[in-house]
Amino acid sequence: MADIKENITIHRDLSWLDFNYRVLQEAKDPSNPLFERIKFMAIYSSNLDEFFRVRVANHRNLMRAGKKTQKELDITPEEILNKILAKVNSQQEEISKIFEKQFIKELNQYGIKILRRLDLNQEQKIYVEDFFNENLQPFVQPVLLVEDKIKPFLTNGSLYLAIHLKDKTKDRNNYAIVKIPSDQMDRFVLLPSSEENIHELILLDDIVRHSVKWIFPGYEIIDTYSIKLTRDAELYIDDEYSGDLIMKIKKSLNKRQVGPASRLVYDRDMNKSFLKYLMKVFDLSEIDLLPEGRYHNNFDFFKFPRFGSNQLSNIPFPALPYDELENQNLFDKITEKDHILHVPYQSYESVIQFFEQAAKDPDVTHIKIVQYRVAKVSRIMNALIEAVRLGKHVSAFIEVKARFDEEANLIWGERLEQAGVNVHYSIPGIKVHAKMTIVRRMEDNKPNIYAYMSTGNFHEDTAKIYSDISIFTKDQRITNEVTRLFSFLETQKMPTQSFEHLLVGKFGMKEKLISLIKKEISNAKSGKKGMILLKMNSLQDQEMINQLYAASKAGVEIKLIIRGICSLLPGIPGLSENIEAISIVDRFLEHARIFIFYNKGKRDIFISSADWMTRNLDYRIETVVPIYDSVCRDVILDLIRIQLNDNVKARKIHYKENNTYRTNINDLAIRSQTETYYYMKRLKEKYSDPNEEDLIDSN
Repeated sequence: MADIKENITIHRDLSWLDFNYRVLQEAKDPSNPLFERIKFMAIYSSNLDEFFRVRVANHRNLMRAGKKTQKELDITPEEILNKILAKVNSQQEEISKIFEKQFIKELNQYGIKILRRLDLNQEQKIYVEDFFNENLQPFVQPVLLVEDKIKPFLTNGSLYLAIHLKDKTKDRNNYAIVKIPSDQMDRFVLLPSSEENIHELILLDDIVRHSVKWIFPGYEIIDTYSIKLTRDAELYIDDEYSGDLIMKIKKSLNKRQVGPASRLVYDRDMNKSFLKYLMKVFDLSEIDLLPEGRYHNNFDFFKFPRFGSNQLSNIPFPALPYDELENQNLFDKITEKDHILHVPYQSYESVIQFFEQAAKDPDVTHIKIVQYRVAKVSRIMNALIEAVRLGKHVSAFIEVKARFDEEANLIWGERLEQAGVNVHYSIPGIKVHAKMTIVRRMEDNKPNIYAYMSTGNFHEDTAKIYSDISIFTKDQRITNEVTRLFSFLETQKMPTQSFEHLLVGKFGMKEKLISLIKKEISNAKSGKKGMILLKMNSLQDQEMINQLYAASKAGVEIKLIIRGICSLLPGIPGLSENIEAISIVDRFLEHARIFIFYNKGKRDIFISSADWMTRNLDYRIETVVPIYDSVCRDVILDLIRIQLNDNVKARKIHYKENNTYRTNINDLAIRSQTETYYYMKRLKEKYSDPNEEDLIDSN
């Protein structure tokens, strides 16, 4: 806003790297079981791969843009790229040390050994050579490199060995690459072991290293180094306003794997002359390079064999059945009251059964759903198909611009269309990110609407690992407006009535959120209590950050729980000293968005599909859903209180001490995800504590 001058923020991509470092911290944390730490290394690697394919590729494209375009940016693409690479290089050195100095040693202590080719005994060498001949030889694809003449295409994300050779007959240096087929078979190969209860493994990378002497007969092998190239994965279609959007997406998907290079990852032990040779062959510059350790694609460690050792994994938290809905008549139960569901602590089964019951219920006439991301094998999608077969009117809005799920969504769209579902696809220029469904049911000769609104997708698989909040409701204040929003998605005709209860992206959501902040500012300035509590994945939008800075300066107490990007800088005297921010990274992915405004003690409480990023607030259809039911409100307040008191997995976000563990707020160790699980367990047993202090007043 015009009256707010401060634009003090951290760049979103640097903040995201801080988040990914929190994932790396979990890989380092000795209190985590070893296999869980290895999993966090895999998550870190997977996150970074996507970051380079999308965000870093975008900066490189901006570097290619004209000077006029670059003048409009707050920071030049080259400046931000250099800062990104400096952070990533430091993190990569750290993760290499963790793998070599900690994981390898600790695995050895538990009888799990990762061997290199020089560690093999004679029996294992024979096994490896037979394995190569029988399984790998057809896939290795050796190519001799000839600078400026032979420039092979490197498949996106595939592993290669870069090989320094010497021609024995001509005494001349040569270079070659060989593909490691880790995308076609398991990367971890179990070796025969002479010791009982000892598991010895070798990576495909080292089997290929061992075997290159047979791939290049007549050459002496001087050195081998692993490399990987990642390519630009952005489709650049968000701002298309005309033409056949589906065809554009299909064509773009075909180009994704052949996009321009976004980085070359290489073994940092590679000698400089060899690296320069590769740069010439693949037309790369210094800014395209990223040194790593001996092995790349560490996300393959998601599939690292566990050998049944329970002590090296987390104690299971089996999802708790939500008995009030599961295996009940859901429509009767939702008529009685609203229901809050918190996955993965509670089972997702009630959501699936909601669709399955709606499909079979003779009184149900219509089902409508927004599909953003969905499981490959989905009972929900199958229920929609069954509903059509049984004569229901089923409508699905499919957002085909959901990054990396475009192809899956197109496939599901075609299957639903073939079954008779009325499928509507993306609106050009807008992403539909709302997570909602409605069911129309005839009761006493009148139509009634049931709604399900969530912070997460209709995805049975991610519901096991993503922490999300959702609500089942028959409250007409909400269901009438959700129905109106579905009508807009299907017809693209502007609603004739405004949204009074829902806050809807593209229909005044951002303005209403700002008005809620301003109300807290007004209350604080008049001597009343002002407080804002926000939980979300990302906070980046400059206007919203400026509003929070203004609220802090006015004396409003602000507490933030931000998992990922936080461009706001808390704790700056005179600007954000009344803002505290934490980030929680633990066994489940924090994905819920919850907004609470004190409002003179009345508390406006919302769950939302939207983060406070410019893309969500200005360019997407999102929903912010008010929570009216008193029991549901109390549950949300309790869940937030638990997170605010975390002193085990919460990290500080602060302009001075970013990512330090928050350990000094309580003598009792409180790990919020563990506490939440047992809270939900007590809730299942109808637990309540009337003496529990109020969230807003006790924090």
